[in-house]
Amino acid sequence: MPRSVSKNIISQRISESKRDDVWLLNRLNYLWDNYFKDVEQINPVFIAFGRYSRFRLGSIRLDRINKKSYITITGMFRDPNIPVEVVDHTIAHELCHYTHGFSSPKPRLHKYPHHGGVIKKELEARKLHKLVKAYNQWLKEYRKSL
Repeated sequence: MPRSVSKNIISQRISESKRDDVWLLNRLNYLWDNYFKDVEQINPVFIAFGRYSRFRLGSIRLDRINKKSYITITGMFRDPNIPVEVVDHTIAHELCHYTHGFSSPKPRLHKYPHHGGVIKKELEARKLHKLVKAYNQWLKEYRKSL
């Protein structure tokens, strides 16, 4: 089977699979293993869907007492009509914050989490420009629907 055909089948299976917290964890692991290999996970990192939010698509926070990081993804992304690339972009965005020392025990690399487009630059450096492009296209259409 040609690589492009098998890739399309895999992509279709991912988009049709049940979107729950286990699915999210699999997406996080996929991104970490393939694009953030150099980022040591120095504390436990959890991911889960949160409440439905139209504007806050993802967040990461550090529980300073138990030293665990929690990534929350909007419940809106449970909808299989939302492209997987948009969900992956949101998770990768939060991983960039973790990498830069925001909501993680790592030293902070910047004064502010989004200053000077550091997230986009980080994603581009990690060869995730396809996610940035897919997210920007989706966001353009999404804003029209608001």
